[in-house]
Amino acid sequence: MELSAAFRIARRTAPASAWLALIVGVLLLAALAAELSVGAAGWSWLLVRELRLPRALAAAGVGALLAEAGLAMQLVLRNPLADPYVLGASGGAGLGALLMLVLFGGMLGLGSLLGALAALGLLLLLGQRALAATDEQAPAQLILVGAMLSAVFSACSTLTLALVPDRALRGAVFWLVGSLSGAGWGWLLCLLAGVLAGVLGAAARSLDRVALGGEQAWLLGEPVGRLRVGLVLLAALATAAAVAQAGAVGFVGLVVPHALRLCGVQRMRQQAWATPLLGAALLLAADALARGVASPYELPVGAVTALVGAPLFVLLLLRGQA
Repeated sequence: MELSAAFRIARRTAPASAWLALIVGVLLLAALAAELSVGAAGWSWLLVRELRLPRALAAAGVGALLAEAGLAMQLVLRNPLADPYVLGASGGAGLGALLMLVLFGGMLGLGSLLGALAALGLLLLLGQRALAATDEQAPAQLILVGAMLSAVFSACSTLTLALVPDRALRGAVFWLVGSLSGAGWGWLLCLLAGVLAGVLGAAARSLDRVALGGEQAWLLGEPVGRLRVGLVLLAALATAAAVAQAGAVGFVGLVVPHALRLCGVQRMRQQAWATPLLGAALLLAADALARGVASPYELPVGAVTALVGAPLFVLLLLRGQA
């Protein structure tokens, strides 16, 4: 009885960030353990070291980067339904990968990186007025530019897909849906995610003001235009790196930032570190499920994130409205 009362007192007096760190840490460790243990050989040290650990690092890095990109896009557009792909980066990456596959028979990662950077250049060129504006119409103008770019890239990708050789068609479709089977550079992806989290944390006060609206932030002395451009560049860099390694893995960038807000995490200082960690945990769990549910076959992890994440997102949304 005394122990229970002490636990309740500690729960009331402990900082909210400490409980958030505990919950996110437990979820991340559980997802990592599942990712490392799923497979026919179980906990074989050689298998874990040579195959599963590099893939787990790649999954964690990709999930963290996509979650950070989604957070940045939702701040820029002031729309909780925004995700890393809303401004055309994913469409450009997919088109670049398919062009490399048709022209050179491979190098999908390089093609997707170049395609995402090209999409970023077009976005900055066509949306420069919206990025610099302080009124409330700027997010809507950016969404329209992004929708136009996405439509053009999607149409070009569909036409290019018809030219992909039959022997490579299945791999191309699998990659476009999202797959970690060929992902690498996991340590570098995790390092990049950590650096971007530090950038978001350092600018937390300014970003909290931007979340209030462009005009309010401008009246408080914030350089709204530069902050928007910086967030778009951050999101584009994170998306390009993630898509180059794992294809167009969807839903992570949409659900993670919004789920944290629905759970009461509103300040950017907390979101800056919790978002990438929760994104890493979500993609690790999804990849473990993708490898284990139909073993020895492997499902596209992008489809699993949508099938698993959508019901959880709906539950969180209903809980937030209750």
